[in-house]
Amino acid sequence: MLASNYSGFSLEAGTDEAGRGCLSGPVVAAAVILPKEFTHPFLNDSKQLSEKKREELRPFIEENAIAYGVSFVWQDEVDKINVLQASITGMHRSIGLLQVQPEFIIVDGNKFSSYKEIPYKTIVKGDAKYQSIAAASVLAKTYRDAYMEKIHKEFPMYNWKKNKGYPTKEHRDAIREFGVTKYHRKTFKLLPEQLTLEL
Repeated sequence: MLASNYSGFSLEAGTDEAGRGCLSGPVVAAAVILPKEFTHPFLNDSKQLSEKKREELRPFIEENAIAYGVSFVWQDEVDKINVLQASITGMHRSIGLLQVQPEFIIVDGNKFSSYKEIPYKTIVKGDAKYQSIAAASVLAKTYRDAYMEKIHKEFPMYNWKKNKGYPTKEHRDAIREFGVTKYHRKTFKLLPEQLTLEL
């Protein structure tokens, strides 16, 4: 059972991101403030849920949250600022999109930097411990997956619809065969044997 609150503040935002380990596409972050009485039978860390359950949860979270925000940090920016900074930047932007300003922020993971001097706490595996972080992880993942499915139509040979840009064998074989696209992160090690890649 996930805890509903960490800080005791009623406007506590949970934030998380999706897509850090991907070779292509954006890092997507979300922030969510849930009411204290919020409950859903299978809300959990998005990685523990089937795609169908995540898709079912997304509208429920959006309809029942006090506030939520989702932001995209595009691959060019990820290349420019590095993936950790992209995650933090995305979380900050998502918090900035909340219709109400949170009194406290809880963050999945162990890296964050202060946002508008709002007190915060980083929580390792927070998406499996607190409802608002789990809800943010579901939104980040579903928005990112939907985007990867959209760009899959443009470059079907990488099968992003299935691998969502993660470094699967199939994805890497396609990079070997077809090269890189505008959606690939050029600073990432796209191929294990890569020393330099002609871009």
